[in-house]
Amino acid sequence: MARYIGPKTKIARRFGEAIFGADKHLEKKNYPPGQHGQSRKRKKVSEYGVQLSEKQKAKSTYGVLERQFARTYDQAARMGGITGANLLILLECRLDNVVYRLGLSPTRAGARQLVSHRHITVNGQVVNIPSYSLKPGDVVGVREKSKSLEVIHESLSGGKRSRYSWLEWNAATMSGTFIQKPEREDIPENIKEQLIVELYSK
Repeated sequence: MARYIGPKTKIARRFGEAIFGADKHLEKKNYPPGQHGQSRKRKKVSEYGVQLSEKQKAKSTYGVLERQFARTYDQAARMGGITGANLLILLECRLDNVVYRLGLSPTRAGARQLVSHRHITVNGQVVNIPSYSLKPGDVVGVREKSKSLEVIHESLSGGKRSRYSWLEWNAATMSGTFIQKPEREDIPENIKEQLIVELYSK
């Protein structure tokens, strides 16, 4: 499975946002990466450059590579309604993202690893495809043999798990129900999806 394994802080510094979560290195170096990142006078970014940067930020945030992102965009465009909102909703419906939202992992990369290593179930069946798209009513849980994993308990006990209106967590069974697809206004990510639509519309 293809995935980005390079330095995450450098990516976050490029966008000036902690897109991978809290990052103490980003706080120390809150300027673009590169030898002259702090002092170099930056040229005005073109309209295309702004749109491309927003697409790259969305890809990095959700951990999706180019071909899969393009396929997701095509699916969003065929759905009808607002394409940009559809795109983010489809990304939120990914299994690895929901595992992250439920608090089973502090990062999406960690959530993707839990799924790939067969620690996660959907409706009682092991699913090891991070891009698996959930439907309303699906129950995402931890495999019985994996419920003692320290990494999961540390994440759940960290006290940083947020509550989302489209997810319902059951601590007793270590599972969460995907109640419904989220609305755009419920998605907290700072992504200007209209710029992505404009980029693909060229």
